[in-house]
Parts: sequence; structure tokens; C-alpha cells
Amino acid sequence: MNQEKEKKLVTIIVEATPHEWPKGDITYDEVVKLEVPTHTPESQTTYSVMYERGQGNKPAGSLYPGASVKVKEGMVFYVSETGQS
Repeated sequence: MNQEKEKKLVTIIVEATPHEWPKGDITYDEVVKLEVPTHTPESQTTYSVMYERGQGNKPAGSLYPGASVKVKEGMVFYVSETGQS
């Protein structure tokens, strides 16, 4: 088996910008970092992360710090600043 083929990339949309992402999970921090490259987990700014077009039993929802979700081709994420936690 070819190891390279294992990690298939899917295209996810973060705030209208397409990103290639390895099939599997994406965390709250990873989604925020795609939209706000300067974001760090220690940052004082918090973000609201919503998604749609997700996997079968959870096609839409929210991501919170520490949470992750399985990505799927064409999945859409919305990231908005919520201020301080």
C-alpha cells in the first residue's frame, strides 16, 4: 500500500476561501488559523466557528476551543471574532 495515497486532500471553504486539508479531523484552532494566520491558542481574541455541509449525522454545527470535526469535500466554515473570552 502506498502511504502517500492514504492522506487524501479535500477542499474546505473558510470564509469563502478554499483550502486543501487532509481528510480526517480539523480542530477549532486549525480552522481559526486558516482564517486568522496570526491566531495562537494563547490569543486573547476568541472566535465563533460555525460549519455546514459536514458529515452525515452532523451536517452543521459549531466548533469550540478544544473541539474538532471530520472534514468532508466542500465543507464550509464561518469564523467571526467574538471578542475576549
